[in-house]
Amino acid sequence: MKIAQIAPLAEAVPPKLYGGTERIVSYLTEELVRQGHDVTLFASGDSETAATLVPCSPKALRLDPDVRDPVPHILTMIEEVRRRAGDFDILHFHIDLMHFPTFREIAQRTVTTLHGRLDLPDLQPFYRSFPDFPLVSISDDQRRPMPPGNWVGTVHHGLPRDLLTFTPFPREGYLAFLGRISPEKRPDLAIEIARRSGLPLKMAAKVDEADRDYFESRIRPLLDDPLVEFIGEIGESEKSAFLGNARALLFPIDWPEPFGLVMIEAMACGTPVIAFRRGSVPEVIEHGLTGFIVETVEEAVQALDRLDELSRLEVRRRFEKRFSAERMARDYLAIYRSLTEPSRQPLQVA
Repeated sequence: MKIAQIAPLAEAVPPKLYGGTERIVSYLTEELVRQGHDVTLFASGDSETAATLVPCSPKALRLDPDVRDPVPHILTMIEEVRRRAGDFDILHFHIDLMHFPTFREIAQRTVTTLHGRLDLPDLQPFYRSFPDFPLVSISDDQRRPMPPGNWVGTVHHGLPRDLLTFTPFPREGYLAFLGRISPEKRPDLAIEIARRSGLPLKMAAKVDEADRDYFESRIRPLLDDPLVEFIGEIGESEKSAFLGNARALLFPIDWPEPFGLVMIEAMACGTPVIAFRRGSVPEVIEHGLTGFIVETVEEAVQALDRLDELSRLEVRRRFEKRFSAERMARDYLAIYRSLTEPSRQPLQVA
């Protein structure tokens, strides 16, 4: 198939550091190319891909100090995609909703994966106004607050099998927290769990400017504890060692997480996950097999005492079965074909 992948411009594809959506776009694009498809990637000019790259900004907008407003850059990319739209069988958008008015006439040749939260009141009237656009969710739970929509599938994220290294015997006994420092990620609860359990906690986390005040006022005072080590943002090359040498990943979220990529990154390393029952967690973690799903800090501490019941090899096997890039690409191809070949039935749930 001739496939266009349209990525956000905030980060390169793949991103140099933090950037979950851009990483998924990269993994999907490279796997589609590997499977023999003709793929064109619309992304920032510092992206790296085996597909045909159409640079839509010189570099990732987050890294460009001259960029004050991202919207003109995004609209310029949308116009470039519109100009070339006839070259493709399917146009796969990963930029939320800004392209909808431009592509309404060919909506059925588009797929839009919604990567963010959908429990915001402004979204429902918008999606009601564009009922013809095929939408893909990244978890079934993500759809729950927004029933109107032309949902054609749920596709869980996937990673290349060789991206992260399986570690059967972690060298250290710490707990890991990986992601963003923000109120909804509840790094304060991760610290509390570590304190109550008496286990060391390493935190590899990015602090966005929007969350700087929260970090300084709520989290930094907690970092004086000798059990807690704050590492800061880490790159892709550091994740295998960081996650693989941890006894468990803590995922104490307090919001409807649409997916939670870090959970399957930990699983790829064989590291079990202790996660709060929010958002997509029950779809990703198999309780008692790849980790434990808990409701409270007390339950999380108790779950730490049960880690020896879990097989790190089985955690890795479940990752390979459920969350590989190959599986993700197959699911998307089934959706593409259901839209471009009328005889095929749409995929409802991956």
